[in-house]
Amino acid sequence: MLTRRHIRVKVMQCIYAITQSHDESLEKQEKFLKASIEDTFTLYLLMLSLLIELREKASDQLRLSSKKYLATPSDKYPNREKFVQNKVLLQITDNTRLRNELEKRKLKNWYLNDEYVKILYREIAEYDAYGKYMSKGQSTYEEDKDFLIDLFKNVIAPNEKLYDYFEDDKLTWVDDIPIVNTFILKQLKRIKENQSESFFLPRLVKDEDDLVFAKQLLIKTLSNDEMLVKEIEGKTPNWDKDRIADIDAILLKMAICELLNFNSIPEKVSINEYLEISKEYSTPKSSIFINGILDNLVREYKSSGKLKKVGRGLL
Repeated sequence: MLTRRHIRVKVMQCIYAITQSHDESLEKQEKFLKASIEDTFTLYLLMLSLLIELREKASDQLRLSSKKYLATPSDKYPNREKFVQNKVLLQITDNTRLRNELEKRKLKNWYLNDEYVKILYREIAEYDAYGKYMSKGQSTYEEDKDFLIDLFKNVIAPNEKLYDYFEDDKLTWVDDIPIVNTFILKQLKRIKENQSESFFLPRLVKDEDDLVFAKQLLIKTLSNDEMLVKEIEGKTPNWDKDRIADIDAILLKMAICELLNFNSIPEKVSINEYLEISKEYSTPKSSIFINGILDNLVREYKSSGKLKKVGRGLL
């Protein structure tokens, strides 16, 4: 679920937190990093549980309507239960393993914040594609899936109120929302009618090596801060270090640390990863600035024998 780039961003967030708070407790930052990585999976589960809650909200509205207490957006359609009976929504709702995981983690966010479910349900009911979907007769599994993909992509994922809620709940989720939504969208596209229940409980990281990488990158970058600062200063003679953007300085330290300490990662991979992160999280010119420094350092390290890379994919 999380790629190495996502992990690098998590490490960057931890180091930035230290920079801003001046709290140099390494143990505290290790805990923060671990929690931040695990919270990404919590956000993923919350987004899936939101789909379950939306279906149940529609079901509740239908029950109320049948008792003549309240008209629902579905009353005008010939098959009023079509959304509730969406085969992919049912597949998620009836997933016992997913339900157990939500229960185990006590994730009751939508029960406690039902107004967000109501807001989304109203927006779904007003969505043109919803009207077209509900106006048709019985749907195939693929048609139900296509509708849910469209709904998630155009109504649920970009909802600003939902974004504000997650931002208020956990600040690190601001960066996780696009990651999680993109992953769920890919899952919805891949899902099959006979899919196993484990499909919706993927591994958070590819393997334990990714978690080791995250911890080591954090520790080595923080532990060698003084040396890394000197490396940067040596390549920026016309720059006052106070003028370098905080994020740029952090990304440069992380990149240099990775070049010198993670011998199995090709230098081109490291440089490209940090350039892409800088484009998203720093200033428009940051990637050019960072690329220039790293290119010079790589040449210097190679000529001095300081850069020692081993393994496959290094030619």
